[in-house]
Amino acid sequence: MSLSNITYDSSGDLQYIDANGDNAVFNGGDIAWTLASTALVWLMIPGVGFFYSGLLRRKNALNMIFLSMMTVGVVSFQWFFWGYSLAFSETASPYIGDLRHFALMNVEGLTPSVGSPKIPSLVFCVFQLMFAAITPMLAIGACAERSRLGPILVFVFVWSTIVYDPIACWTWNPAGWSYVLGGLDFAGGTPVHISSGTAGLAISLYLGKRRGWGTERLAYKPHNTTYVVLGTCFLWFGWFGFNGGSALAANLRATEACIVTNLAASVGGLTWMLWDYRLERKWSVVGFCSGAIAGLVAITPGSGFVGAPAAVLFGFMAGTVCNFATQLKFVFGYDDTLDIFASHAIGGVVGNILTGLFAQASIAGADGITTIPGGWLDHNYRQLGIQLADSVSGMSYSFVVTTLILWVMHFIPYLRLRCDEETEIVGVDDAEMGEFAYDYVGLLSELLPRHEYEAGAHGGGREPEHRHYQHQQPHPHVHHELGATLPRGHDEASEETVEKDGREEVNVA
Repeated sequence: MSLSNITYDSSGDLQYIDANGDNAVFNGGDIAWTLASTALVWLMIPGVGFFYSGLLRRKNALNMIFLSMMTVGVVSFQWFFWGYSLAFSETASPYIGDLRHFALMNVEGLTPSVGSPKIPSLVFCVFQLMFAAITPMLAIGACAERSRLGPILVFVFVWSTIVYDPIACWTWNPAGWSYVLGGLDFAGGTPVHISSGTAGLAISLYLGKRRGWGTERLAYKPHNTTYVVLGTCFLWFGWFGFNGGSALAANLRATEACIVTNLAASVGGLTWMLWDYRLERKWSVVGFCSGAIAGLVAITPGSGFVGAPAAVLFGFMAGTVCNFATQLKFVFGYDDTLDIFASHAIGGVVGNILTGLFAQASIAGADGITTIPGGWLDHNYRQLGIQLADSVSGMSYSFVVTTLILWVMHFIPYLRLRCDEETEIVGVDDAEMGEFAYDYVGLLSELLPRHEYEAGAHGGGREPEHRHYQHQQPHPHVHHELGATLPRGHDEASEETVEKDGREEVNVA
């Protein structure tokens, strides 16, 4: 690229003339908005780490935050190495790209991108990197409390290459089969949420249940609700760039995407919280945060295609369907620690279906470029079938290939994901990292013999088993702390710990 080929016109737009004499014009505002959106989406990745960390027990609080940062590092290298080329090469097949842009070769700074002629290829490349990085982080939340960290990093590289990149290619690359068929996915309903949520289910089934699953030991509440709120704030804030930035320009379509994003999140949070209120007659901030994220997930594929009235339905349906989908783990007996399948896979499917119903050509055309036949509102009834085909394809491909990756790694020395029972007891933070999120981590209840567990309860997560609770007088052996009632033997905060050589030991009578 020669600097002599770069000029500015009277309006300040950047002009570039390539070797063939073709003229490309880029607006500085479009570039600035896309780069700002890149930074917003980056912030979502540690947001996922804080959200997941807050939902877990304190002995596993740090490793989720660690994995959020390590995922950025691993996927950034993978995207440079061959990820971008496999997803967005101009000579891609209907299923996956080639290595034309291996190590970012031929990705010149001012050639129009494959995603939009309004921004240069390098700007599009770094923006899409953030989507590629957050997706495996969503999935590996299913590894919480029972996985080894080193193999997870290998899994992230492999999974990004043969699961995320092909789905991104067929969804967003103009050569992809779903794109050609007319699938509508503005910001990642299938590549990001359905693929990660279904991968989370595959991981949960492969790893099996945690120690004490189905007993009182795993009927814990989130250890740090503040982290849950903080993570939700990062995610909600970043989602304006996630959806609004997917317009790849600073225009009215980006504005519409931001409006429906905020509205769907708000309605989703209120809906989930109210569904939870019916069970315990308490206002749950974790319920609101979970519902807000479910609403954000659902509106993702439709954010550049639907109007504000439809966004209310997106939020309500996501808050309702995803809330009740959390009960699937109790029905089928799998241990999805953080309800990733219910929130992301099911939420993504809800969003894809509703997009097929409520997509409007007038909303998509707000950028002055995009033309679509719309959904059912515009009497394009075949769109729902296309959305269903894309959703089922994404779920099936992600589940099967993720399962294959896990079992191949299972038989490779040092790459097995499942940790041993001792690591589960002391916590992944101590066993795998030797570092802690807190000065004191109680382990007394973890050291109880198996026969002393109280049967009948089920695994923790963002949503407990739906039961109606009767308010009774507390038992003499139950104490109150911040309005909650927990048996003394199962309250980590009440366990006696002593610090020795920078580590915590438990005094057991």
